[in-house]
Amino acid sequence: MPSLLEATGITKEFPGTLALDNVHLELRPGEIHAVMGENGAGKSTLMKILSGVHQPDAGEILLEGKRVSFSTPREALTMGISIVHQELSVVPALTVAENIYPGRLPINPLGMVRYGKLFSDAGEVLTSLDMNVDPREPLGNLSIANQQLVEIAKALSSKCKVLILDEPTSALTEREVEILFTLLRKLAANGVGILYISHKLDEVFKLTNRITVLRDGKYINTVDTAATTPDDVVRMMVGRPLEALYPPKASEIGEALLQVRDLRLSAQAPANSFTLHRGEVLGIAGLIGSGRTELARAIFGADRKVGGEVILHGQSLSIHSPIDGIRYGIGYLPEDRKAAGLFLSMAIKLNMEAANLKEVVSGGFVNGGKERALAEKYVSQLDISTPNIDQEVRRLSGGNQQKTLVAKWLAIQPKVLIVDEPTRGVDVGAKSEIHHLLRLLTTQGVGVIMISSELPEVLGMSDRILVMHEGSIAGEVRASEATEEGIIRIASGQQIIPQ
Repeated sequence: MPSLLEATGITKEFPGTLALDNVHLELRPGEIHAVMGENGAGKSTLMKILSGVHQPDAGEILLEGKRVSFSTPREALTMGISIVHQELSVVPALTVAENIYPGRLPINPLGMVRYGKLFSDAGEVLTSLDMNVDPREPLGNLSIANQQLVEIAKALSSKCKVLILDEPTSALTEREVEILFTLLRKLAANGVGILYISHKLDEVFKLTNRITVLRDGKYINTVDTAATTPDDVVRMMVGRPLEALYPPKASEIGEALLQVRDLRLSAQAPANSFTLHRGEVLGIAGLIGSGRTELARAIFGADRKVGGEVILHGQSLSIHSPIDGIRYGIGYLPEDRKAAGLFLSMAIKLNMEAANLKEVVSGGFVNGGKERALAEKYVSQLDISTPNIDQEVRRLSGGNQQKTLVAKWLAIQPKVLIVDEPTRGVDVGAKSEIHHLLRLLTTQGVGVIMISSELPEVLGMSDRILVMHEGSIAGEVRASEATEEGIIRIASGQQIIPQ
């Protein structure tokens, strides 16, 4: 079968980093082709070159057999290559329709926008995605999941030949993922070639035809999905033996460490109570919007609560802000590391000390030696890939950004660590490292509360699991007795299990 898109010998160097080194990729018409690799392997850089964001230093790109080069994303889009980036690139104040057709609004001979046609065209694209969304609605009123689907709708509106998706399901529910997969299969059946970047092996093996693996900026191999296994792909990705993704669970759980009693986020909200023990990983599962994050933020002091108490080591705590939570030894790793967790334009060392400045201050001034020692300790302990501790966090790969965020909270030496989607957007190697680190903390007596939308992660890491539904803890199950089906049943309100 002739190639739809072919990239050969692609090389790209940034200051101090060889991002791509003689990389090859071939996409066929009607194919869904996964591109996999650890964070920093070069996947996103390659996609940005194919879509005109970056220009290669060497190599060539063939589209339908003809050599092409793109100076801008608009040129690539004009030639039929469209990309949906991992980070949303939308304008919340504009309507859904205006976000679907940015720079391409239909106008009349007087230069006025033809809003009737705009809303009609956008409505057709939304219908193809099975999205019940008013194209006139301001985008900012939509959930993050629906904003992600609008990004995909924007790409589809250009009638693209090649569709590139970079971690498209990171903010989607299971139902929305199925809608997306149905759409992608329909597009592929009509001859569109799809490049699909994801760290989720189950998605890749469910959806794709072939897999290309990159490692450290180099091409490793391309294999038929049906002819390989997840273990084979992981071995190609990491290039080294990978320990079990989930470490052994605690053989013995300690005494009660943190107690939450009748906590309410508003006068109308249900009261929630639970206990976390020393050395325990307590998983919290639930559908998007079930109240998992809100509960965690209230415990930490980031959100206001109207009732209830938080008790640590038998002492009732007065927590009105994150400063109070940190003072009591509670750390909170948020689900959105870029918006709420890290200072992207600041150095690694400054991010790591941000929650615990007293550790690096002497006589009212920052002690450079202490600062360096703290940062180098966690760079080494977490194996953060960086030229030095003065590197801006925004220049790190997603996995290394997440490790930096973990280090920020380890630096406070927490008694309780709340982690919300701790492995979102990181590769399988970094996932394993984070899982083992969380379990290591429990062996030191730390209590870990882990929120995750990935049920295999909840089952693999937790000693006990709380399941939330519509703001309330609807059930508690032992991880050894839990199943994905059982958790989904509780999370969707089909079954209530008394605590």
